[in-house]
Amino acid sequence: MSVEKIKIAVNGGIQFGAKLNAKQLALLAKYLDEDQEVELTTFQQIYLEIPQSNANEIMQEFRLSGLSCYPVGNYVKSLRTCNFCKGSEEEGMPIAQELNRIIAGREVPFTLKAAYTGCPVGCGEPLVNDIGIMKIKDTYSLYIGGKATGKDAEIGTLLMKELSPEELYRNVEEILELYINEGKKREKFYKFVNRIGIDQIKERL
Repeated sequence: MSVEKIKIAVNGGIQFGAKLNAKQLALLAKYLDEDQEVELTTFQQIYLEIPQSNANEIMQEFRLSGLSCYPVGNYVKSLRTCNFCKGSEEEGMPIAQELNRIIAGREVPFTLKAAYTGCPVGCGEPLVNDIGIMKIKDTYSLYIGGKATGKDAEIGTLLMKELSPEELYRNVEEILELYINEGKKREKFYKFVNRIGIDQIKERL
């Protein structure tokens, strides 16, 4: 009798780069068959299938080891980040962690990718993701509607700049609420932005 499984996304949380320690790797291996492969995504996540019957217990075990668990599908993915090369305070690590806590795992019309970078170098690739945040000195710029792949790939539009952390959290939440409430089923975020229009989105925030 086959065991019904669910797919989850796992990572080491929002920290300096995409890192896992030996204990975490051993724990993940505990739930893998000998010949099973895991998928490492471009969003610094590992996809893993676990038994549905005790999924909550397994995810709690992961969290106790310092791993973060997220649903897979039409949800906001965990925040993609740069490697925070100049230190957590200077590059806004606490802000990235709090933003991830607010948005990651929320159900949306289609999988949504948000990216954060701690300086204008932009190695977290915020300009080519659905929602992008760039820290510039002590403020934050917010981009929306980027698209990383395909012949129609394009950079996001600068929606707001010089935001405080609180303004950033509030506006990102309001953008998500707008998408959740008015996005069509399986409508990609960049298509939603193009349909509604940047000016209309600004007016409604």
